[in-house]
Amino acid sequence: MSETIASDSGQLDSLRVHAADNVRVALKDLPAGTRVEDHGRQLQLAEPIRHKHKFSLQDLAPDDAVIMYGVTVGRATRPIPAGTAITVDNTEHSTATTMPQAKRGEWHAPDVSAFAGVTFDGYHRPNGKVGTANVWLVVPLVFCENRNIEVLRQCVADALGEDPYRDYKRMARTLLLGESATKQDTPDRERLFPNVDGVRFLTHTLGCGGTDDDALALCQLLAGYICHPNVAGATVLSLGCQKAQIDMLKTAVAERDPQGPRPVHYLEQQASLSEEALIREALTTIFDGLAEANRIERSPAPLSSLSLGVECGGSDGFSGLSANPLVGAVVDRLVALGGSGILSEFPELCGVEHELVARCRDDRVAERFRSLMEAYQQHAARVGADFSMNPSPGNIRDGLITDAMKSAGAAKKGGDSPVVDVLDYTEPQTQAGLNLLCTPGNDVESTTALAGSGANLILFTTGLGTPTGNPITPVLKIASNSELATRMGDVIDFDAGPIIRGEASIDALAERLLRLCIDTASGRYRPHAVRLAQYDFIPWKRGVSL
Repeated sequence: MSETIASDSGQLDSLRVHAADNVRVALKDLPAGTRVEDHGRQLQLAEPIRHKHKFSLQDLAPDDAVIMYGVTVGRATRPIPAGTAITVDNTEHSTATTMPQAKRGEWHAPDVSAFAGVTFDGYHRPNGKVGTANVWLVVPLVFCENRNIEVLRQCVADALGEDPYRDYKRMARTLLLGESATKQDTPDRERLFPNVDGVRFLTHTLGCGGTDDDALALCQLLAGYICHPNVAGATVLSLGCQKAQIDMLKTAVAERDPQGPRPVHYLEQQASLSEEALIREALTTIFDGLAEANRIERSPAPLSSLSLGVECGGSDGFSGLSANPLVGAVVDRLVALGGSGILSEFPELCGVEHELVARCRDDRVAERFRSLMEAYQQHAARVGADFSMNPSPGNIRDGLITDAMKSAGAAKKGGDSPVVDVLDYTEPQTQAGLNLLCTPGNDVESTTALAGSGANLILFTTGLGTPTGNPITPVLKIASNSELATRMGDVIDFDAGPIIRGEASIDALAERLLRLCIDTASGRYRPHAVRLAQYDFIPWKRGVSL
């Protein structure tokens, strides 16, 4: 950034993010006539500017580039006088060529001496991977088994006395029948399997009725979950006649985990004597699996065994100034410690491709990124879509006017370290360092993919408030502003708002957030998404999902 958010005289009212920018961001509501000082010159606002929104620093003519973060984030569609708000009425998406700020081989790793020798307490797997959680997974191969998955979910919760919705059920009974309805509630039980974080149940809408590629992609994704270091073993339900066959999933699992040390049980309903027999056998595999998983205890592991998936959802005009660069600073620190980060959401990298290409460690990695981005954009174009459609009404309302503007801020989650590898959807991470993963911008589809590629902890930034979680990987929520952190305190785990108010630096908060990551990976901190049983899972049907 060319300015700090706070100055000696106190908090700034607005911010120019990069020296090359021709817009500033309002850090609070600014009335018309407000005088703004920008690099030694005075500017008077021609109209009110809402906080999080941008205003022009100079007169812009139609077709002039709108520049923020030092890159082109839009094109003026009509004259925009200096001191006027940048809106969807006067600006449209544009990614005109900009010289990259990054250069290959010039990354300077942050000082991580404070974390020398620091470990986290994880679950060590036979293949050398380390889990931040220890769960048993129950998976349907086809949507026809979703009902049986729900039967198992309710039966297991009742048997273990670990119903995540118990308090809400008590609330409903009280509202309907009065306080006397709660007198017969079963008291909390002692956990039967204290070394297990629970049983996770997946449901989805795929497995049949699609293409062979759809079925294969689903099996590869499910294999990524079954073989994940946070998973002790799995129970798989198949109908029998569907396109995604058991043998396809077995092959995908064997490719991910050739030694096959974890138990995976495959049950087929059409080969079972009855539904009751199927449910009985499934429950037996689950409870036997829990007993086996419970024998594993947490033990110290190096921070190099952590892989941070980074995601954003419900972004606002402050996300790219506070929460996203904060997460990027954490990724940089973890990479410097030998760990990894995974940056996804290719539609939200549109407009900053040149920066990421310049950061790729070699030409092979750069070409893989270019080819996957181009293929994704061409596929979108064939069905009449475009990455420029990505910003949601909520994004636009809170200052993210174009996809390029959103992308420039979203890419900050990846920090500044070199890009060591580029993964297509469902491919597993194999290289330590920063990886790029081809996914859509849909929050849950992307978060689902991050876990499937091996992220054992996910950092999710939000400016408007998004409750997304994941069944197997803990998800920490970082708010871009303190108002959100206060209003949705039951969802948010970390507040990046002090950065906006100039009360804390990104570097200072990055150390705090990294320590929270270590506590979460060790089971000492339980993210709100886990407490709320926010276990979202949506596979990407490899069509267009922007």
